[in-house]
Amino acid sequence: MAPAPRVKQNLTVRWGTTTGPDSLRGLAVVAALFTVLQLAIVLPGSPLGWDETVYFSQVSADRPSAFFSAPRARGISYLVAPVAVFTTSTEILRVYLALLSGAALFASFAAWRRLLPPALLAGAAALFASLWITQYYGPQAMPNLWVAYAALAATGCFLRVVRPVPDRWGVPVPAGPGVYAGLAAAVAFAALMRPADAAWLVLPLAAALTVRRWRRPAVLALLVGGLLVGSLPWVVEAYLHYGGPAARLDRASEIQGGMGLHMAVDDQIRSLQGRSLCRPCDIPWSHPLTGIWWFVLPLLALGGATAAVHIRRTAVLLLPLLTGLALSIPYLFLIDYAAPRFLLPTYALLSLPVAYCCARIVAGVRPRWRPVTGGLLMTALALHVAAQYGVLQDVAARARAAGRGQERVTAALETAGLQPPCTVSGEHAVQVAWGLGCASRQVAGHDESITPAGLLAAAAQRPVAFLVAGSRPVPDYVRQWRTVRLPNVWGLRDYRAYVSPSAGGTAR
Repeated sequence: MAPAPRVKQNLTVRWGTTTGPDSLRGLAVVAALFTVLQLAIVLPGSPLGWDETVYFSQVSADRPSAFFSAPRARGISYLVAPVAVFTTSTEILRVYLALLSGAALFASFAAWRRLLPPALLAGAAALFASLWITQYYGPQAMPNLWVAYAALAATGCFLRVVRPVPDRWGVPVPAGPGVYAGLAAAVAFAALMRPADAAWLVLPLAAALTVRRWRRPAVLALLVGGLLVGSLPWVVEAYLHYGGPAARLDRASEIQGGMGLHMAVDDQIRSLQGRSLCRPCDIPWSHPLTGIWWFVLPLLALGGATAAVHIRRTAVLLLPLLTGLALSIPYLFLIDYAAPRFLLPTYALLSLPVAYCCARIVAGVRPRWRPVTGGLLMTALALHVAAQYGVLQDVAARARAAGRGQERVTAALETAGLQPPCTVSGEHAVQVAWGLGCASRQVAGHDESITPAGLLAAAAQRPVAFLVAGSRPVPDYVRQWRTVRLPNVWGLRDYRAYVSPSAGGTAR
């Protein structure tokens, strides 16, 4: 029985040893590997997706902007602007975002360096970075991973502000101005990316201020101020184009299928098989091994928060657990479809108590059983990582195939006479228009941005193509245009374009 108290004492001592020149070396290694794997697996041949094209086009110097719908926010466009003003190269954009996401992984976990041991931070970062979702969206122009980083940094800064960390002599050291600024900046950054997600982030942090010893009016002001400042572009745009924030929220809810009480838990589980968007999510759950970790995750997170009671660090691991769960509520219970990226902020926050739970599983057994326990745990983690990279390879391969198909579509339309300035409408018009250098406009649906009369007027002045797939109805006003058969891509069949007479070119 003698070794047990000694183990607990060692854990307690290491808990406070979080500074020094080499304290974050492990975290830096994880961030570097995360970046390298993105460049090696996701980058090659990866085209811009639909949403990415919309965001990137908003700040492109030489491509028309795609329609920007109500649910979107401008944050990710601002993030990619340094690339967009110089080039439309997808490869350069991917490298830029891969490097930036690797640095952000390091910085967001480093915000916890005075709260958690360096080894634990490196382990938590490795768990989060090993998910195929994290790897796939690292070099993509999508906002969810950046909300995850912001949520992680904001929660860490919040705890450092309300719960001063003892120094090596046990004397509590108040947080400096930089930590306060970091809290406000992280919340504002989350709001700039996705205002609704930032509101769900602020909610549990503000509720935590009801704890008597944590009450800080200044902290509440920082939370609310960061939320308002980050949401300002979205609010201004709401007044300019939608009649106010309430009207924009109504339109966003309509586009998202109607916000309300929905059960999307099963949709999220099925989407883990490698579906970037599951809408409608009527696919079978044919690969259960890809979702086992999803069922284990809340158990390990709860176990980690509970185990922290023994070292008097419950709040440090309970708050990220509660904040992560709060961020998951809208995507599990308020929409009727799923995308794995929606829960990235939750996974980032839960990685901390999960990492601690794994450490306690090994440290909590008798010394003679630790090699066996550690071996079993490492085997389970290795199988988990192998499954994640199997899905990642499949998703990346499908993306590359879609990119090649998109290039063939672009070539066919160029031969048919589509040259800038031009306009594309219909099925997957956003990506096709981007490849051609055309504007994308829709005459109906959530992205409606032109009337049929407006499209015909444009066709009288420049080349216009209307894209149709399968048995979708062909509008009467383009039925007499020249038909161009297109390669099947994005899962479409009988993909074709109706090209206006102003295009010239040849049919294929």
